[in-house]
Amino acid sequence: MDLMEYQAKELFAKHGVPVTLGRVVESPDDARAAAEELGGRVVVKAQVKTGGRGKAGGVKLAADPDEAVVHARAILGMDIKGHVVRRVLIAPAAAIAEEYYFSFLLDRSNRSYLCIASAQGGVEIEEVAHTNPEAVAQISIDPVTGVDEAKAREIVTAAGFPADVADAALPAVLRLWDAFVAEDATLVEVNPLVKLADGTVEALDGKVTLDDNAAFRHPEHAEFEDKAAADPLERRAKEKHLNYVKLQGQVGIIGNGAGLVMSTLDVVAYAGEEFNGVKPANFLDIGGGASAEVMANGLEIVLSDADVKAVFVNVFGGITACDAVANGIVSAFKLLEERGEAVAKPLVVRLDGNNAELGRQILADAALPGVEQVDTMDGAARRAAELAAAR
Repeated sequence: MDLMEYQAKELFAKHGVPVTLGRVVESPDDARAAAEELGGRVVVKAQVKTGGRGKAGGVKLAADPDEAVVHARAILGMDIKGHVVRRVLIAPAAAIAEEYYFSFLLDRSNRSYLCIASAQGGVEIEEVAHTNPEAVAQISIDPVTGVDEAKAREIVTAAGFPADVADAALPAVLRLWDAFVAEDATLVEVNPLVKLADGTVEALDGKVTLDDNAAFRHPEHAEFEDKAAADPLERRAKEKHLNYVKLQGQVGIIGNGAGLVMSTLDVVAYAGEEFNGVKPANFLDIGGGASAEVMANGLEIVLSDADVKAVFVNVFGGITACDAVANGIVSAFKLLEERGEAVAKPLVVRLDGNNAELGRQILADAALPGVEQVDTMDGAARRAAELAAAR
């Protein structure tokens, strides 16, 4: 789960990272009140879960409350990389002397952690990394030993932080590491980490990604979820404990296993080129235990998407055999009919692996309306795309 800036700063403050929280508002009038409360000269910052806000015009300096109203009115409702701005952060203007870049992240390829830091922070950090990669330090972190004071000093030295800043930055680095570990984050980023005119160091911005797999350890993280911005289908799927992501296509996808589902998306997209660019409508992984209820919930979510014209159920029987999956599909049809949500869109089913022949026979005997079986993944993807294009 990605956090907005104000949420990231609240999390930072919890762990002692030096930040200024400001006020979050949803209207120009509230922006005026917040600016007056904070002394008049403020920064109005769009709160969306994406980068590049400054370049998109989503961060503006206001000299007084009147100007804060003007900027808030312009920023609220703005679309930044597909994210609509529904709230803005009103933060007191800071006397910035220098800007740096700092982050901790999960290094999946090396099964470790990584710190990326640079003495050249700010909105052009991507350009710095491209044109002057030597200015961006990458320091590997042993998950066992983590970051102590010695490691923190190694980091600020490698990043090229000025000597007069290094000592002031050490506590911030250590506390950012504490936040990264304690909150089960996969990313903690500060851009910019700044030296203020009085010589202190502060996290002027914040970006955090929390590991959803660790959510059971952090029930308090539920408060960070932006339910208003969430896709309603994704929200319903989450309530049913389904791994679902809405896409912009016409073929609903249900599979068991993330790798298989990802491959299915590619195969459907390729097959759809033959049928006016038909594309997959979603990612839905029902996991290894495809019970009747799980299958019914999956079908319910996929079929409730108005964009879906046909569904491709792609299952490779392993721990859960294909006959169990087939029985799940049959039971799912009955459950949906009992719910008053009978399946009215065509389904293409491909079963392979453990007990595939028995699973196919179960579906054949059930003679479910609108269900077709295709033996191969490519053939099933093509048929699903064809059916979607015809509707």
